[in-house]
Amino acid sequence: MKLSRLRYTALALALFALGAPSPSIQAQVNLPSLGDSAGEGFGIGTERKLGDQIMADIRRDPDYLDDPLLLEYLQSIWQPLVAASRKRGNIDDDMESRFAWEPFLVRDRSVNAFALPGGFVGVHLGLISITASRDELASVLAHEMSHVTQRHIARSIATSSRQSLVGLAAMILGAIAASRSTHTDALQAVVVGSQAAMAQGQLNFSRDNEREADRVGFGVLVDAGFAPSGMAAMFAKLDSASRLNDGGGFPYLRSHPLTSERIGDAQLRAHNMPAPPVSGGVLEHALAQARARVLMNPEVVNLRRLQALDDGVPAGASPSERLIALSTSALASERLRDWDRAERATRRALELVHGHPSGDARAERALRVSLAQMALERGDAAMAARELAPLSADGGRPLLLLRGQLALAGTDASAQRSSADALQTWVALHPLDSLAWGTLAQTWDRLGFKLRALRAEAEVRIALGDLAGAVDRLRAGQQLVRRGGGNADFVESSVIDARLRSIEAQRREQAKELARGGGGDR
Repeated sequence: MKLSRLRYTALALALFALGAPSPSIQAQVNLPSLGDSAGEGFGIGTERKLGDQIMADIRRDPDYLDDPLLLEYLQSIWQPLVAASRKRGNIDDDMESRFAWEPFLVRDRSVNAFALPGGFVGVHLGLISITASRDELASVLAHEMSHVTQRHIARSIATSSRQSLVGLAAMILGAIAASRSTHTDALQAVVVGSQAAMAQGQLNFSRDNEREADRVGFGVLVDAGFAPSGMAAMFAKLDSASRLNDGGGFPYLRSHPLTSERIGDAQLRAHNMPAPPVSGGVLEHALAQARARVLMNPEVVNLRRLQALDDGVPAGASPSERLIALSTSALASERLRDWDRAERATRRALELVHGHPSGDARAERALRVSLAQMALERGDAAMAARELAPLSADGGRPLLLLRGQLALAGTDASAQRSSADALQTWVALHPLDSLAWGTLAQTWDRLGFKLRALRAEAEVRIALGDLAGAVDRLRAGQQLVRRGGGNADFVESSVIDARLRSIEAQRREQAKELARGGGGDR
């Protein structure tokens, strides 16, 4: 089975530790702070530019997943970590303003997470599916974030700064493709003697890097309010997995080799911390696990197996285990378009959440969003509206997108205009949200604002890294204006002209990078 570009990316850039550190890196690891002088050879701006180029390739890949509910949950863990890292001084003003600080999801059942240049962090659905708590997941994110804040990535590739960014990205992707192989001999045969060998050597993190990411990440984890035991628990889980033949399912173990020293340090740090308050969000995390398990393997045979879980919940199972089984079955049934079974399982899950002693408003919200989405997919807009009614004050992204879909399903122009205004406000703050732009494009088109719809379609292509597609849509907008269309929207026409000039300038710069090839990037 052919593997996508994103799976290649997820492996080789997964903290780059497949081999021994290169001499240039090894010579630097004894500095007091590994992040202090990285900018001398590979500055923050250059690192972000490289990360953007790699992400443009990733966003076009089918394994790049924008699931609003699951991504929002990931963000709910990520943002407190960013805030804690900022408060600790790990993120300075320049890094905060110029790096993306963006986590994203990878539709892959292997257990992995990885950092990219410029502050992007990818998380495989397989990792989410095996974590027993939000604290365990937070520990992995804190570790990855610390590789970014300590500039480990910049140090690893600083010696390639003479390459053009396009050439460097190409070498990285070559190393990624080789690293995806689960056969060591095949991997070495592909890498040795090629440019990928140089890239791979420069993308290997040393043990000192890993220890520093553990230490810094632990402090961030605790300061963000997560349980100190989260990192030790995750290490114990991965250590147990490393004793088995994982058949390639745990690339995180290959890129982050566990040592008894690292495991012991994590356990000691957790032991020396005061007992934390009971961690919340247990049921919400269970729903995230269930969602990841379904989305990471959409094959029908797998969906049929997961659908059967609603009939096999053991009597002695914990509330979390029962919730995972029911919600997994519900989402699998939805994907199979077995609407009645999906709704029954979801409502049983909702009853379980209501009956839980501590309750969980976030878990209830997630289930209601699922019910509304299900209703829209089966063409029942009235039911979707009823499910969303208790969440009328919720301005979160999943609700914003659902309300947009609900407005499009009806004929009420005022509701559609209200949705368009809300979406327009959102994309002004989140200009790379392709789903929001896509919904906005449909809404403007439905309302008869053809020029605004074309501009929104162009923004979708820009967000996905498809500059050629964006140019096509923007030029179509210009042609519409010349023909006297576009509702005489002079402001939107001016925006389209400015966006087209900006995108064409980016394309010219990319062409120059390609032409430079192995030349200097000063």
